[in-house]
Amino acid sequence: MSAKEKVSASSPYLLSTLRIVIGLLFIEHGSMKLLGFPPSDQFAHLTLFSLGGLAALLELLGGLLLLLGLFTRPVAFILSGEMAAAYFIAHASKSFFPALNMGELAVVYAFLFLYVAAAGGGPWSLDHRLDRRDEPVARPRATSRGAPAHAAASR
Repeated sequence: MSAKEKVSASSPYLLSTLRIVIGLLFIEHGSMKLLGFPPSDQFAHLTLFSLGGLAALLELLGGLLLLLGLFTRPVAFILSGEMAAAYFIAHASKSFFPALNMGELAVVYAFLFLYVAAAGGGPWSLDHRLDRRDEPVARPRATSRGAPAHAAASR
């Protein structure tokens, strides 16, 4: 097996790893805002029924769903929109350039989530396990004589 084939064979697992890592990071963002862990003075006055509270709820629950790989595509799409909105609401008005307005992370998250929304959760996801359960079991077709098709083809 060539190096290119090995890399290609590992790409679905790297997609799952990416999904798991950004899910964990988003759980951290949401838990910091909603649960105060890890402790941060930045979000001490956050109210649940506010734009920041909605964002924190999306980050905590969305991060958990991404970590599990459950409803990956719609959750990632929603989180991509959240990060795009966060960029335009909190960063874009400060400067045109993301490096100057401190919005680089929001842009990167928005496009990572958009990629995951298109690519799916990968093989290490509950979505993948649930999709495989729905597949019908493949049974060999019988030939006119009653033998399986693969047996007839090998004669």
